[in-house]
This record gives sequence, structure tokens and C-alpha cells, in this order.
Amino acid sequence: MHQADHAAADTFVARWRRLLAPRHWAVWTGIGMLRLLVLLPFPIQLACGRALGALLRRLPVRYVRIARTNIDMCLAELPPGERRRLLDRHFDSLGISIVEIALAWWGRGVRILELARIEGCEHVAAALARGRGAILLTAHFTPLEIGGRILSERFPINILYRPAKNEVLACLQERLRSRNGGRAIRCDDIQRMIAALRNNECVWFAPDQCYRKKGAEMVPLFGVPAATNTATSRIARMTGAAVLPYFVERLAGSRGYRLRILPPLQDFPSDSPAADAAQFHRLIEAQVRAAPEQYLWIHRRFKGLSPGYPDYYRSRRSTPAVATSAATIPASPPSGRRRTKPASISR
Repeated sequence: MHQADHAAADTFVARWRRLLAPRHWAVWTGIGMLRLLVLLPFPIQLACGRALGALLRRLPVRYVRIARTNIDMCLAELPPGERRRLLDRHFDSLGISIVEIALAWWGRGVRILELARIEGCEHVAAALARGRGAILLTAHFTPLEIGGRILSERFPINILYRPAKNEVLACLQERLRSRNGGRAIRCDDIQRMIAALRNNECVWFAPDQCYRKKGAEMVPLFGVPAATNTATSRIARMTGAAVLPYFVERLAGSRGYRLRILPPLQDFPSDSPAADAAQFHRLIEAQVRAAPEQYLWIHRRFKGLSPGYPDYYRSRRSTPAVATSAATIPASPPSGRRRTKPASISR
């Protein structure tokens, strides 16, 4: 073997020694349990997910408080009892999403497609016929993982992702997504994303989570100003790629999934990245109202770019139950403020 081959082999062995260290055994046990779940019939998988979600709902974890706060802020028009029931249904959906990881990572392609109904593939074909690539613009709903796998069964796709903090999960996340027809691109690898679009490829992009790095702007979501990623406009302008909104919905019972790829956004990008992001937010709001339990309410979405922005996620005693008026929240950082964190394009 050449010296470079020896070095590569040593690196491979060292990495797997780390991954198999005792501190990761609990994670491997959980992964093994997920791997077994994919062998079960789909309705039983869903039942296991709902049971897991019901357990999570009753644990004293901060995610319950975060989800409750977000629902109260965004859907304040619902009666309190309906919002409580929505919180319960959300954790059912969240538990199912954990089980869906098994189906997305290890399920057979034929089985995956049997569970899915995809609408709008003609929009992808038309976009690629232009020769400038396509951005499939989506948001963080709980069937996110299985939705990406379904798409990768229909056409090659690049999936932007943020690596998991746990090294074992990060390794599996990249390897299994890439093995199943997709190509995983780290969210901070902007050059690879642009190169894929210029090579007339599809890129899956979900820039809807809180973002407070370079290029962030305050854009209302459900009427509440929130720190927002505006990179979609810049990337579309640089590459000429079509921007196609895309959403996945878990259907009632065990009927599977519905994926909708919408026509490309018109007059996009405009001269205002904030206006472009607001247009996308309106689509998110419509999808949330169609399937409210499936939005990822446990994410701390509402953060600002200035010190005066309210902290909505403190204890219930100090957190308002409904959204503060947009007029009372500073919409941008003070003049001259600089951020030194490295830029990335997705949270």
C-alpha cells in the first residue's frame, strides 16, 4: 500500500473506534431498535410512533413548553382547548417522525413509493429543461425525512442538511441519505450547492428556521417578526435556478404521504430578499393551517437580531401567551452592529 493508502486506512479505523466507543452504545441501541421497526407493517409503525409521541408529551422536557408557546403565538385565534389538543396531536406527529427515520433510511424503494402520491413532477422537468437547475424550497414539517427519501426515489436530488451533534447520528445521516439516491450537502457548503445548480441538478433546501448570521433579515411569520434566512434570493439570482415550493403531508390513518411540488415562484427573486422570504412564509402559513400538527413547533423560531427583541421562550410566568405586535419589536440590529460568525445558508 502507498503511504496515502495507509493514512486513509488509519483514519478509517480511528473513526470507527470513536463511533464504537462505550459513550455511544446507548445511541447504537436506539438505532438498532429503529432498524427493527422498519420490518413491521406500516400501520404498526405509526402506532409505535404515536405511543412514543404521547410519552414525550408527558415528560418534563423544554420542547413541550416551546411547542406550546409557538402554537399560542401563531394560532392565537384557536380556542385554548383546541390549542391544547393540537399540542397533543403535534407530539403524536413528532413521535411518528422519529419512527419514519427507519423507513427513510432502510425502507425498500418499492415500498416507499407505494406509500406516496407525488404531484407536480412536471414542474421539476420543466425547470431542468431550462438548464439552470431547480431549488425545491420547503419547510420543517415532521414528515421531512421521509419526504426527502420519496423525492430521491423519483429523481436525483441534492439535500442540504445540518449534521447532527452526535457523531454516530451525523455519520449515518450522511451515509444513508447518500446511499438512497440523494446526495447530502452540508448547509455551510455553499459552493457545492451552487455547483450542483449550475450543473442543472435539483437541490432540496429548507431555510425556514431561525437564522441570525450574515444576510439575516426580520421577516414576519404569522404576523411575528422573526430572524430569517434570505439566501434563497441570492442563490437564485447567482444561478438562474427556478425556485419550486414543495411540501409533504402525512395523510390520515395509514394512507401514506402526499407530496406537492408547486409551480416556480413568479418574479423571483425580486429586488427585496425580505419580500421574497415573506412570499415563502405565506406559503408556509397556508400549509400549517392545512396540517397544523405536522409543523415542527418545537423549534425556537422567534428570535431577533437586536437586544430589544422579546424572549418568548422563558418560563410561562414571564412569556406572553400571544404574539407581540410587530410594531413593538425592533426589526433590525442597531446601526454598525457586526457579526463575526461564519455564514451558512440553513439552520
